[in-house]
Amino acid sequence: MCFYSNIQEMRARHKDAFLKKHNLKLGFMSAFVKASAFALQEQPVVNAVIDDATKEVVYRDYIDISVAVATPRGLVVPVIRNVEAMNYADIERTISELGEKARKNELAIEDMDGGTFTISNGGVFGSLFGTPIINPPQSAILGMHAIFDRPVAVGGKVGTITANVLAARR
Repeated sequence: MCFYSNIQEMRARHKDAFLKKHNLKLGFMSAFVKASAFALQEQPVVNAVIDDATKEVVYRDYIDISVAVATPRGLVVPVIRNVEAMNYADIERTISELGEKARKNELAIEDMDGGTFTISNGGVFGSLFGTPIINPPQSAILGMHAIFDRPVAVGGKVGTITANVLAARR
C-alpha cells in the first residue's frame, strides 16, 4: 500500500499550467513512470537481464518502460524508450502517442519489444488487487490498482493505492 495523496496534490497543483505550457494533460501514469525510472537507477539489478547463453547478469544503461494499454482488441504493452532522459512532458507525449497508435491498431512489433520494466495499471478498471505477470526477460513488474479511501490517516489525509512489485528469481 502506498500513499497517493502527494501525487494527487502535485497533479492538482500543476495540471492547468502543464496543459497550458505543453498542450498535454498531466496524468498519473507519468509520475509512476518517472518514479519507476528513479528506482531502477537506484537498483540497477532490477533493470538487468540474465543472458541466456552466458548466464551472466547484463546491466542495461538505459530504462525502457513498458506500459499496459487496453484496446478494443485486447491488452497491448508498448514501450517508452530511454525514460531516464525524459521529463514529465516527454513521458506524457509518448504515452499519448503510443496509446493512440494502440487504439488505431497501428503499433509495430518494434513499439512493443525490448522493455526493461513494465507498469500495469488495473486500477483504471477498478481492480483493488491483482498479480500482474512478469514479461520475460524482464525481472520485475509494477502493478497499480484502484484508489480508494481506507481508515488510514497520515497528517489528517486519507487516500491510498494498492501497488505491488513482483520480481523474478532467476
